[in-house]
Amino acid sequence: MQRRGYPLKLLIILSALILLLGLFLFTCKDCGIASDYYLITPAAAHNNGKAFAGGKSCIPCHNSIYDTHSNTAHYKTSAVANASNIKGSFEPGKNSFILNNRTQFTLTATDSGFYQRANFLHNQLELFNIPIDLVFGSGTKGQSYLNWEGDKLFQLQTSYFTPADCWTTSPGLENLRTRRPIMPRCFECHSTFAKNLGPNRQTNQYSKKEIILGIDCERCHGPAAKHVGYQQKNPTAKTAKYILKYSELSRQQRLDACALCHSGAGRKALSPPFSFLAGDDLSKFYLPNEEEIGKTLDVHGNQYGLLASSSCFKNSNQMDCTTCHNPHKNQRGNAKNFNTKCIACHAQSQLSCEQDIKSTPLSMQNCIACHMPLIPSKSMVIQLDSVKTAVKVRTHLIDVYVNQLNEK
Repeated sequence: MQRRGYPLKLLIILSALILLLGLFLFTCKDCGIASDYYLITPAAAHNNGKAFAGGKSCIPCHNSIYDTHSNTAHYKTSAVANASNIKGSFEPGKNSFILNNRTQFTLTATDSGFYQRANFLHNQLELFNIPIDLVFGSGTKGQSYLNWEGDKLFQLQTSYFTPADCWTTSPGLENLRTRRPIMPRCFECHSTFAKNLGPNRQTNQYSKKEIILGIDCERCHGPAAKHVGYQQKNPTAKTAKYILKYSELSRQQRLDACALCHSGAGRKALSPPFSFLAGDDLSKFYLPNEEEIGKTLDVHGNQYGLLASSSCFKNSNQMDCTTCHNPHKNQRGNAKNFNTKCIACHAQSQLSCEQDIKSTPLSMQNCIACHMPLIPSKSMVIQLDSVKTAVKVRTHLIDVYVNQLNEK
């Protein structure tokens, strides 16, 4: 009778082992892809295995921050094209421009979407009519527009230039071209994440299902699927877990998070785009552009290099980008806010202005107008009516500028 009991006991033992093994595998599964605490569907998976939850998953706990951040230029730097985020006009008389006196580009809005059409001037022969699928740029200086062809992404020839309120050709596309590929390095500075499908992740081929447009929460705080899962399972938890806290980063780490996109183009890449995450050492992913070392840095794109060259930065042990900028709020045009930042370090009793500023109301009210003026970029140039026009960008080299006292 005892021997007959062996198979039953063995079956019970095996069942228990299988159950324990299942629990072990469940608790040891990749926490970056699916949270151990609560099953959520990731918006995308980083190449290191960590998963993005998508910025909207932050709203339940951080609604006010998300609400103000959604009005920033960072957040609006890329988006699916729609009537509200395309800045240029589609009204007849305002919806076209002529390239090199030969080709007319016309922007149209229809029930099926938005289009860039090109035709020869002399015979009105249509060359192409391409849909606008994505918007690149917040519209502060201008916008470019992108088009999908399968899973390949291209920039269209048409762009919008905000200061002149007009359509024009995209920078670098002064001659007739249908479009040009959007490479990962471009996307890296205009989105939170985009999964590249090409060899070595260096083509204009992307997974449409794994793109997080705009510079969203997870660009600065890291892939947050595990964090969101934990908070959903533990809604009363007071201590945040599995999320990058800026207060715990070193000064250089904080600077590197911004320098990824604000330290100039032409740097040598040591790894594919989107490999770097906030909190990493940027020098392990990109080397400085040797051509810019020792030369005058352009005001477009290298705000980090300009700031690092400023006396304010050199004389401070803590100054970084967030000293003056709150990435959660739209502060553009708020002279009072930036003036307050300057006054915080330069006591009122120590302030004096040696320039003749009787003709301007900026004295003591708008420090950056004189010490960080708008300067024409050498690299960001567009063509308006056959004339090349440099885009003015605010310099981050904090200094005394005699010739730019009256900003326009």
